[in-house]
Amino acid sequence: MADFTSSFWNWYIIIPTISGIIACFLLIRWLSTMRADEIGKPTGHVWDEDLQELNNPLPRWWLMMFYITLFFGIGYLVLYPGLGTFKGMLGWTSIGQYQREIDQADAQYGPLFKKYAGMDLIAVAADPEARHMGERMFVNYCAVCHGSDARGARGFPNLRDNDWLYGGTPDAIQTSILNGRSGVMPAWEQALGGQEGVADVAEYVFSLSGREADPAAVGRGKEKFQQLCVACHGMDGKGNQALGAPNLTDNIWLYGGSKSVVMETIAKGRNGQMPPHRDFLGEEKAHLLAAYVYSLSTGQASE
Repeated sequence: MADFTSSFWNWYIIIPTISGIIACFLLIRWLSTMRADEIGKPTGHVWDEDLQELNNPLPRWWLMMFYITLFFGIGYLVLYPGLGTFKGMLGWTSIGQYQREIDQADAQYGPLFKKYAGMDLIAVAADPEARHMGERMFVNYCAVCHGSDARGARGFPNLRDNDWLYGGTPDAIQTSILNGRSGVMPAWEQALGGQEGVADVAEYVFSLSGREADPAAVGRGKEKFQQLCVACHGMDGKGNQALGAPNLTDNIWLYGGSKSVVMETIAKGRNGQMPPHRDFLGEEKAHLLAAYVYSLSTGQASE
């Protein structure tokens, strides 16, 4: 059944494509061939009372452009894939071209990556050339989530503020890049007894970072916090980098710090995902990228 389906779609592409090219040849041939007594005759289309459309053949140069386009299309389909499963006489594939470009880049830049791979991450971060290379990699691979200035966005950490969910040491940053991270906070609305309990815990969380909060709600929220939240965020609310639990005392908020957003986070939970880049970048490139990210938080990248 699978072979029949594959064969069907193969011919479904081939037949209309070839038929279309042949039809174009025949159409052009038909339109460019007319009897001598037909040339210059009105077609019956008249505009502005006396402007008539005459039956004249296409200019020779224009006609040749149509033929050249069709011959080009035939040549392309012979040399490159385009007719179903036919791979073309050149055997070109997008994957093959991508791999050749990667091989050329590795041959050119590979020695540089190897040079920095053998250096300590802090030393790499202090090297201006290494930071420049790391910045270009960051713009290409990381800016879509963290922003071109690395200041993050809602749900994506700011990499310049020295506040780290999983640790800001060079090795911890490199581990995050290579292996990725999965942050999960469960929903607590039901366990807290509904929106009232969520609001109390939110008030207590605000108090941890020095924000104005209702004292009565803070007292109730603290009790609930110590029952349900300390396992991840700690008794003092300073978080746990081994779990990726954020520090709640620094007034830095990954998803936003307004009351409604904090209550939403507590009530519905959050799921954060950073994909691993080990297979995509490799350890040598990740080493250089980690050094650049580390330099962002130390201020070296702006030097």
